[in-house]
This record gives sequence, structure tokens and C-alpha cells, in this order.
Amino acid sequence: MKYTISHPTKKLVGTIYLTASKSESNRALIIQALCSEKFEIKNLATAQDTTILTHILNPQQPATNNQQLIDVGAAGTVMRFLTAYYSTKIGTHILTGSERMKKRPIGILVSALRELGAQIEYVEKEGFPPLKITGRALRGGEIEVDGNVSSQFVSALLLISPELQNGLVIKFKGDVTSRPYINMTLKMLEEFRVYGQWHEDSISVSKQNYHRKSEDDYEYKVEGDWSAASYWYAMAALSEEADLTILGLKHPSLQGDAILADVFTFFGIKTEYIADGIRITKNRIKDEHFGFDFSDCPDLAQTVAVVVSALNIPALFNGLHTLKIKETDRVEALKTELKKFGTEVEILNDNSIKINSLTTSNKQPITISTYEDHRMAMAFSAFAMKLDSITIEQPDVVKKSYPNFWNDLKSVGFIIKE
Repeated sequence: MKYTISHPTKKLVGTIYLTASKSESNRALIIQALCSEKFEIKNLATAQDTTILTHILNPQQPATNNQQLIDVGAAGTVMRFLTAYYSTKIGTHILTGSERMKKRPIGILVSALRELGAQIEYVEKEGFPPLKITGRALRGGEIEVDGNVSSQFVSALLLISPELQNGLVIKFKGDVTSRPYINMTLKMLEEFRVYGQWHEDSISVSKQNYHRKSEDDYEYKVEGDWSAASYWYAMAALSEEADLTILGLKHPSLQGDAILADVFTFFGIKTEYIADGIRITKNRIKDEHFGFDFSDCPDLAQTVAVVVSALNIPALFNGLHTLKIKETDRVEALKTELKKFGTEVEILNDNSIKINSLTTSNKQPITISTYEDHRMAMAFSAFAMKLDSITIEQPDVVKKSYPNFWNDLKSVGFIIKE
């Protein structure tokens, strides 16, 4: 299936009720499963990853023979969080996923958990899922990891830290990347009375217990997804005119991707914080060279790459080292797809790329391959604001994080044809 997307007026006006954050939802679900006191989660994400995690943690039928095969599909966060979670739960679980998931490394997390006392075996290839996890009480203690390790590995460990007999100390070697995602996890732990502390090059969490707040009607409300908001910022930046209200976002936010409000000032987008959301409008863009380090917000890289390409702005991107182990190798995917527009992506090293402005004016219809990656589909849709139309392959991949994306586009004037 393919979608051909166009916008007749190139004016972005209206109101969007933004999808909830799957990052925040998935953390809340693990905390809910570990907390002995019941509480409700309001505005839980409808993203496929969150739906998968919900079904796994709340099965319709209990496991048999003390062993359970659990398939997380393509949900990377779910694989990482459950690897840690099941390490603390009595019983044996075999954790597997899609073919792509079996190629996404998990050895760093498994090694860290083994140091804390976990019993985990590789079922197929060393360092990769599937995993056989025999849960038990973990002693905890101090571990050392590289600072540039995926924040999901660190968050997986922090989420189970209250379960560890001797607490947890994570010592980082080198600069810590994706720090905002780690801080999101720590803030959510604090919401449930578990307190961690940053030191100069480490985080420590003593043995504690999760507790919900004492209000009788307490419920945890998940914020809208700032990563999803980035696609609306991109469309606004490429539009002829924009006045869009996006509801469901907070200021300040737990999410590191909220920095996009600052990033997009470069592209002429003004953000006004209102009750229960934001209003974005378009001003004059800067036409100079753009440079940014995405270490703290790697999920924004594809969206901003589309914007600089469409606006003919040369750019240097740093902090991209985690993009190779996502749903696809996102750097190579960007290079291949942006070339269709005449944009050259030069891969400088594992961490950096240079994007050169359009070298040709391609007037032919363009079809974008999405590589089973939701962010490729949504980021490249913004080109509909610059071209007569853009065609997106495998449009249903958006269900991984933003199932209502295409309907939301239609609600503000986009035309979508199968």
C-alpha cells in the first residue's frame, strides 16, 4: 500500500489533539507493574509499542509450566524494558521479536544485568535477542557503562532499581548522551517516591519501594508526544502560512524532545505556550548554515534533515551514533531517500553527517521508502508542503508511535489518496 499526500493551499491552520507519549507511557506501565499500590494511567498512548507492552504486562491468560514465550515484535523500548523487568520476576521467560529486532544489539544491557545478579542466556546469536531470562531476586550494586550507551538501556536499569537488594549505582565512562531521556525516567521515579541522585559521573538509587501519591483519586496522566509534535513543526516550517494549535503538551515537559520549540526558531517557527498545549506560527526563516548536536534528542534528526533539505539550507548534524540501531539504519535511510530530491548526505563518521543543499530541481513524482520505520514515513510527509505531492510506501508503519497521524493530516487540509 502507498499513500500520495498533497496540500492544496500549503497553509497549515487548525487544531490537533496530539497523540500521547509512548516513551512516558511505557515507563509508566513498568512502574505500575512494579508498584504494590494500584493506580490508573490516564491518556495512555495508543502507539503499537505501548499496546504491545500493555498486553504483555496484563495477559488474558497466565503463563503455563512456569515458562512463557513473549514476542515484542519491532518494539525496541519494550524489548529493553522487559529484559530488565523479567530479570526480577520469578519464572522463566523467553523474550523474542521481529527479524529486525534480532539484529538490534542488547549485549550491553544483558552484561549489566548479569553483573547485578541476573540469569540471562542468548537463545540464538550472542549479544542479540531472543533471550532466555530466569528471574530471581537481584543483589544490585555498582556497574560501569559507556556514556554513549542507549538511554533505553540505562532507563531499563533505573526502572527496576527499587527491586535491587543493594540498590544501584551506574557509573558512566565518558560523556553521557541522551541525558534528557534518563532524566525523564528519574523524574517519573520521583513521582512514585523513588529518589535517584546524579553525581559527577554516576547515578545512584538506594533500595526503595514504589508508592503512589496518597490522594484517593490519584491517577498518572501521560503528556502528549513532543517527538510527534516535531512533524507538525516541520510542516509549519515548509508551509506558506501556519497558525496551528497542538493540544496535550506541557511546559515545562519531562520530554527532552521539547527542545524542538527552540530548534525550530531557526526555521521561523514561534511557539506560544497556552492552556493544555501550544500554538505555533510562522515567521521569517534564517537562510544560513544550520548545525546541531542531536545527542540528547536523536528522534528529531530525521525530521530536521527533511526541513533543511526542503529549504535548501546546508547543515551539519552531530550526535547520531544511536541511529544505526533503530528500526532501520536511519542515517543510510536518510542518505538514500534525500538523494531522490537532489540532496547530498555525506556521512563523516558514525556520529556526524553533512547535508548539502539541493543540487538539482527534481520535478518528477517522488516515492519514499520507509524501511519499516515510522519516523521515516512521518518526517518525509512534510515534503507535501513544498511539492505538488509526495508518495509514502508502507504508510501503516506510523501505528508504531502515532496511529492517528494520517487522519490528523486530513483534519487540517491534507489530501491523502491510496
